[in-house]
Amino acid sequence: MNLSLGIIGLPNAGKSTLFNALTNQSIPAENFPFTTIDPNVGVVPIMDDRLQKIVQVEGSKKTVYSTVQFVDIAGLVKGASQGEGLGNQFLHHIREVDAIIHLLRSFTDSNVSHIDKTIDPNRDIQTVETELIIKDTDTIEKKLSSIKQKARTDPSQKNLEQFLTELLHHLNEGKKAISFSPKPNNELDLLKKDLFLLTDKPILYVVNESQERITKDYSDALRNNFGLNKESYLLSLDAKLEEDLSQLSQTDQNNMLSDLGLSERPLTKLIQFSQNILNLLTFFTANKNEAHSWHLQKGETVIKAAEIVHSDFAQNFIAADVIPYAEFIKAGGWNTAREKGKIRLEGRDYIVLHTDVINIRHNV
Repeated sequence: MNLSLGIIGLPNAGKSTLFNALTNQSIPAENFPFTTIDPNVGVVPIMDDRLQKIVQVEGSKKTVYSTVQFVDIAGLVKGASQGEGLGNQFLHHIREVDAIIHLLRSFTDSNVSHIDKTIDPNRDIQTVETELIIKDTDTIEKKLSSIKQKARTDPSQKNLEQFLTELLHHLNEGKKAISFSPKPNNELDLLKKDLFLLTDKPILYVVNESQERITKDYSDALRNNFGLNKESYLLSLDAKLEEDLSQLSQTDQNNMLSDLGLSERPLTKLIQFSQNILNLLTFFTANKNEAHSWHLQKGETVIKAAEIVHSDFAQNFIAADVIPYAEFIKAGGWNTAREKGKIRLEGRDYIVLHTDVINIRHNV
């Protein structure tokens, strides 16, 4: 699955620094607005200790991790929805990603200017989200105008007209499209998706702050300040520290984290949150040649899982051997699990569960 998250925010918020830390690449991160014009793209493997244990018990020769694509998008400025700065490019690139990492600057550094002269993440979040809402409003108004014309001669368009009118009202109240929940209706849900609204994408808020200032109380205060509910994803980290850590060996990373009193890199949690906001689960395949972790949307069937592994497997699907990860490890791999009767044989309608270990039977 080619899943992507776009890193957005105002200029000089630290987007390129965070991108470098995530992808271990070296791209410009200078004190100039719009250092990033064309988006930088990096594919990041999702390291998973469970896969390593599968490799050990199954004796697989090769390990392949699932990946997520991160996109470093040009900084947005006030008026972007009207084409200010690199507004049109910025908004176009957001439309192409599956979810958003909204990076907010909270750190102070006299050598790194702020486009609004002062540091205020609460103001910045309003600036960016207002521009996204304005652009979505423009999209809805154009679509609504077309639907109204059709509705004059086609009564079936009335439901769509009412839906778009209510959605436009929702946006005009300063609310994002993702929080608009009309009565369940598959046709209307598809219409909403087809509009590719910028504020209909899940968001992970990341606050860029110096490590010494980051505490649980600090993050909770930010959540309250931003007006985010408990279900919203928010993470505080030091992007420059993460970039520095990405250049070190694993041993040196561990030593540095220990000195800072951290049990793991906040970046690890960011990647985990990225999976969560995309509503993904992880499943595994393993044999003597290769062990592989995969992403799958929650609620999907084993046929979709087979398609992700190889399109021919889905077309020529027979059945699937399935065993939960914990039981697979406890049994010691496929052979012993079969001997102990721990493997289930599932058909094409089986809903894949998080951490299932699956063997696709096919006649390819």
